[in-house]
Amino acid sequence: MAIQRHIFQINIIFILSFISSYASLHDGPPYNKYLQQESGYDFEAYPSYYSTIEDTKFKNSAKLQTRIYGFKTFQRLAASANTINVDDFGAKGDGTHDDTQAFQKAWQKACSSTGAAFVVPQKKNYLLKPIRFSGPCKSKLTMQIYGTIKASSDRSDYNTQGNHWLIFDSVQNLIVQGGGIINGNGKIWWQNSCKINKALPCKDAPTALTFYNGNNLIVKNLKIQDAQQIHVSFEKCVNVQASNLEVIAPEMSPNTDGIHVTDTQNIQISNCVIGTGYGYNLRTRSWNQLSIGSLGSGNSKESVSDVTVNGATLYGTTNGVRIKTWPGGSGSASNIKFQNINMHDVMNPIIIDQNYCDQAKSCTQKSSAVQVKNVVYQNIKGTSASDVAMTFDCSKSFPCQGIAVQNINIAKAGGGAAKALCNNVNLQKIGTILPHCP
Repeated sequence: MAIQRHIFQINIIFILSFISSYASLHDGPPYNKYLQQESGYDFEAYPSYYSTIEDTKFKNSAKLQTRIYGFKTFQRLAASANTINVDDFGAKGDGTHDDTQAFQKAWQKACSSTGAAFVVPQKKNYLLKPIRFSGPCKSKLTMQIYGTIKASSDRSDYNTQGNHWLIFDSVQNLIVQGGGIINGNGKIWWQNSCKINKALPCKDAPTALTFYNGNNLIVKNLKIQDAQQIHVSFEKCVNVQASNLEVIAPEMSPNTDGIHVTDTQNIQISNCVIGTGYGYNLRTRSWNQLSIGSLGSGNSKESVSDVTVNGATLYGTTNGVRIKTWPGGSGSASNIKFQNINMHDVMNPIIIDQNYCDQAKSCTQKSSAVQVKNVVYQNIKGTSASDVAMTFDCSKSFPCQGIAVQNINIAKAGGGAAKALCNNVNLQKIGTILPHCP
């Protein structure tokens, strides 16, 4: 089944910088006030929106928040389950033998069993070609990855599976965790990327770990490294918890996004460490930080709604909190909150770009655009590495609507006042706003 990447897409993007760039998720947000608690807040200005942005009323939300899960709890769960060990199905775990068939047989056994724990033993390195872990399964299932799973470096192995290496397809009530390593072994793909060698044609590389059409998923306590392109992707899923993930790739690995979320509802991502060519979520060495989009490329219709980003600190990133849409698209990005965020030497701390154009040829002016509306920036402070700390570059045809800024204080790094650039935006200001639109 081909996987379509549209409708609900959150690409919060990072690139690794070994010198000074990283971001961290606080154990708890430093501020507890919300817009309705501030004196001077006008409920009448945007009554329908502000009634929906209270945290308790988000229904289909992507929330970044702190939650710590005990590893011993998972060990007790595995001990009480029906254990399916890949070694019992012929896996060698020597890093050179192809263990794909052994994993496939073990999965078929686990998926058809009751309360199974699929175990990848520690201190071993299992070489896998592209593999699909297909559901639905008989009952809830746990995959305990204690060792290392390593991707085949033969690019021809990926011709039949498309752009996926490990994919969980239509599996419900699944836990994947264990403290092990998923190694995308992506160097050969990076070397053949048009981002590195301009003479080569541009082709997508595989996603290392994909969860497709799954419900009630828990993904925790894993290291995912050196993906061919995207490290982790959640697509068409419902009720997802992803936490305590370490996602790592070298600085110059092209387009090695950290975590993609597409057409997915009720997802929580917390306590993750990411340092990649591009990425997602908090505590990272990065290039592009917390980004929604890009949306509307190729005149497509795309929508994102009900997103909360809460409690991050960004150091030395190119972008801070960003929404980006292509001219000519349609749909909307709405009901979004960025709150309790500290910025240090960030090039573009706050930015909405409805004229995004990531191509060699300049984009022509279009009459349609993805509507950006009902966005809150709250309790954001720090320093900007550029003169412009806040940019709202919105469409003439579809101006940004219901954009609220509250308690913003971003100065120019090294001293002095930063600037704001505001085009075609309907702005609500609450509290101290620095810089402010002219």
